[in-house]
Amino acid sequence: MTNPRLLLVGVVPLLALSGCELGSKQSTQTGYRGTGMDQITDVSSIKAAAAIPAPPYPLSAAASTGPRVQGQNIQVLNNLSEEEFGHLMSSISLWVAGDAANCQYCHNPANMADDSVYTKKVARQMLKMTMSLNSQWSNHTGQTGVTCYTCHRGQPVPEYVWSPEKPTDKMTIRGQKRGQNTPDANVGYASLPTGVFEEYLGGNAQSVRVAASTAYPGSQPLTTRDAENSYAIMMHVSKSLGVNCTFCHNSQSFRSWSLSSAQRATAWYGIRMVRDINGSHISPLARAGVFPPNRLGPTGAPLQVNCLTCHQGVNKPLGGVSMIKDYPYLRPAGYNPQPRTAAEQGVVRALQQPAAMTGQVSPPNAPNEVDQPAR
Repeated sequence: MTNPRLLLVGVVPLLALSGCELGSKQSTQTGYRGTGMDQITDVSSIKAAAAIPAPPYPLSAAASTGPRVQGQNIQVLNNLSEEEFGHLMSSISLWVAGDAANCQYCHNPANMADDSVYTKKVARQMLKMTMSLNSQWSNHTGQTGVTCYTCHRGQPVPEYVWSPEKPTDKMTIRGQKRGQNTPDANVGYASLPTGVFEEYLGGNAQSVRVAASTAYPGSQPLTTRDAENSYAIMMHVSKSLGVNCTFCHNSQSFRSWSLSSAQRATAWYGIRMVRDINGSHISPLARAGVFPPNRLGPTGAPLQVNCLTCHQGVNKPLGGVSMIKDYPYLRPAGYNPQPRTAAEQGVVRALQQPAAMTGQVSPPNAPNEVDQPAR
């Protein structure tokens, strides 16, 4: 006869371990010994990079110098040649609508110049955004660059998007969770706050930094909830890239730039890039009434992007494979991978000259609130 107590003793440890990631781990030292700079990888949970579709057809060697595209109401791509224009239209149909011949997803077949199909207006803005990411935000996208497929992966709406949620808490002692204490994948199934995207990745985002320079309260009125929110967004970044904290930070001092890895600078640009996407490209379309109701969230706000939208569990989207070589016209002339603003230059100097950052929080010449938008 089975002893219930013995059964309970055996089951409880299993339940306790259910929140752990079982399986073999791979440890890679990324910094000095004794500083905790190790990248721990759960081998069984490594996500494979998504397959990349082949171009609809190869561009000819003279594609960029061919006759310019002619047509009515071409507002963004009028600098392309006829060949490049056709090549991109077929590619976008494949990347976003899943079929290289699905022109009607954005166009009125009876009048290709007509703007009555809302997806054409969205695509126009998204093309401006893509070219911006490949030029103005090259400090994050690098020479790899991005295309529509980086996020869409053959779907009209990327798989991973967010929009502010309506409050669901009940005004009772047990029901009022204050936006946390409910397991959520975005924060590693922890009890951390879940509504942090609007605060940190929206168009009017707040500072992420909460670490003080002393053991005592400083002049900034930051609260425990601010710390929880900051930890929650970092959990999102970690999950999105499939890495742990020491991929960017040194556990000796998470706030110190002089001890951080180069990836922290890339992430610094990336956070601002996401804010720019949401604030400068997606939100204006919503304010103009372009999106239909089925493309809005529960509060009427548009569907927006976060780190997971592009990365999808790998530290380099699409495994770091560049599609730009097949679509060079998506990187505008004048591409410059060097920082432009003083704040951006400060981030690079902070990593190139660690001694200059000893005891400092913000990169040289950066605003006091280092996580405020640089543009």
